[in-house]
Amino acid sequence: MVSAVIPALAGVSATKGVAAVRFLHSMIRVHDLDATLKFFCEGLGLIEKRRRDVPQGKFTLVFLAAADNPDAEIELTHNWGSTEDYGSARNFGHLAFAVDDIYATCAHLQAMGVTINRPPRDGHMAFVRSPDRISVELLQKGDALPPREPWTSMPNIGEW
Repeated sequence: MVSAVIPALAGVSATKGVAAVRFLHSMIRVHDLDATLKFFCEGLGLIEKRRRDVPQGKFTLVFLAAADNPDAEIELTHNWGSTEDYGSARNFGHLAFAVDDIYATCAHLQAMGVTINRPPRDGHMAFVRSPDRISVELLQKGDALPPREPWTSMPNIGEW
């Protein structure tokens, strides 16, 4: 692998020809949202930054961060009424990264042999998996890009 230093990120290595990415959040699924918030907020001192209830999807998202690092977040996902066994490694959901061009990023990964599990049909979001099957969400920086082929016609593949 050839590495190059991007001037704007002095001291940070990146693969030559690939734009830098910014870490956004890690998601974990929780059964008892109140108990989990107590643990992270009261126990560890994290701050609730925002919350989103989605009645049509029957879930709540709560984003937490440390006061001294507000951009690196934990996303708590509470699926209302779920009885899924989160102890089977489903409690950790995914890592998320903002990218400059979601289509170019997916094309680059695809050229490397990575399966695009959830293609960026909407120009905003895609999911892939690391070699260790860690789910990775890619989010377009800023507004979604206009829908574009071949992405709009690609089906979901596997799990993400």
